[in-house]
Amino acid sequence: MLDIKFIRENVDIVKAGAIKKHIEVDIDRLLKVDDERKALGQELDTKKFEQNRRSNEIRRAQGTEREQLLEAMRQLKNGMTESEEKLKTVMSEWQKLMLTIPNVPDMSVPDGESDTDNQEVKKWGNPRVFDFEPKGHMDLMTNLDIADFERGSKVAGFRGYFLKGDGVLLANAIWQLALKHFSGKGLMPLIVPSLVRREAFLGTGYLPQGEDDLYKTQDGEFLSGTSEVATMAYYMNENIDLSGNPIQFLSFSPCFRREAGAHGKDVRGLIRVHEFFKWEQVVICKAEHDESVRLHEWLNRNTEEFIESLDIPYHTVVNCGGDLGLGQVKKYDIELWVPGEKKYREISSASYFHDFQTRRLRIRYRDTEGKLKFAHSLNSTAIPTPRILVSIVENYQKSDGTIIVPKVLVPYVGKEIISGVAQ
Repeated sequence: MLDIKFIRENVDIVKAGAIKKHIEVDIDRLLKVDDERKALGQELDTKKFEQNRRSNEIRRAQGTEREQLLEAMRQLKNGMTESEEKLKTVMSEWQKLMLTIPNVPDMSVPDGESDTDNQEVKKWGNPRVFDFEPKGHMDLMTNLDIADFERGSKVAGFRGYFLKGDGVLLANAIWQLALKHFSGKGLMPLIVPSLVRREAFLGTGYLPQGEDDLYKTQDGEFLSGTSEVATMAYYMNENIDLSGNPIQFLSFSPCFRREAGAHGKDVRGLIRVHEFFKWEQVVICKAEHDESVRLHEWLNRNTEEFIESLDIPYHTVVNCGGDLGLGQVKKYDIELWVPGEKKYREISSASYFHDFQTRRLRIRYRDTEGKLKFAHSLNSTAIPTPRILVSIVENYQKSDGTIIVPKVLVPYVGKEIISGVAQ
């Protein structure tokens, strides 16, 4: 959430940012409602002052004068109640409008309407040239009996899946390697809740706009699509100590997404599923733009290094304005080469938000002068499973349908070749 003072002082910039993100908002209406909010607040303050003044007079008055003052006080209180109800209504609209105002994207963010307009900023590795016709991951994993998509759909419905045997070993190997790699960068491991209260989603910017993509319980809680939500809420309503290094977490959780806006996209296989697991990097730092930029590059590079250790070709793109979320200032996507589709597919996103999330979550720290400030926040996917398995099995397939285990995973899988279900 942006500061209303910042919005008022930078109306044209905020409007331009919304246009760049292709997000429709009524900023003029917000400013009008804010004027009403301030006017009603001042009106109530005046009436409260008058109430206090008259209370003192009543204590000193007697007889007819006292009765007259009491009657005037009753009328004043009635007027105050009316003003309070008006303020309550105005505040409700003001809060809803404030939650719709997008963060201003960085000047380096390219123009564009969708992910097709994202711009490549880096390419690593060369796609493998096969001397045979490569298979897709569904055929490879089904033939090796390390995944079962048919029974996954029978049991869990659309986009359901089972991992079996060596498929489980491979996923677990990814988790273990990720824990070693990313915690070695100085991030503290956390296992966080997936069942999270509404205010955490509001605070991180996933509500109210993204509610259609969330699973909701009968108790009004939500299943999270990323451990970022619970991790950021860890310090909700707290003043934290940032006198030393930034706070850096490596969070793990099951994740759930309805994929409400993805009807007809990736309906088969492991690219887009309703239930998955993910390691997520989350950082809270001082409210300094240069520090956010530095940490953003660092977080993204951490994931690039992990992919490079698996020796899978990838490229990194900077997201255009239309492919940014409500709170993101800038975002990178890392996309892995998928031989079966002959194209790159997203595996990770790295974003920074300035104080957009921390203002909503009320996470503050004291600067060197002792002044309370809202911190800055960042996050980046470390690695998701099972999606990463798509690129691993397709890039490492052999002509006989077996899978070479990437060297860095061999110690965790316990074998160099996957040739069938583990016994």
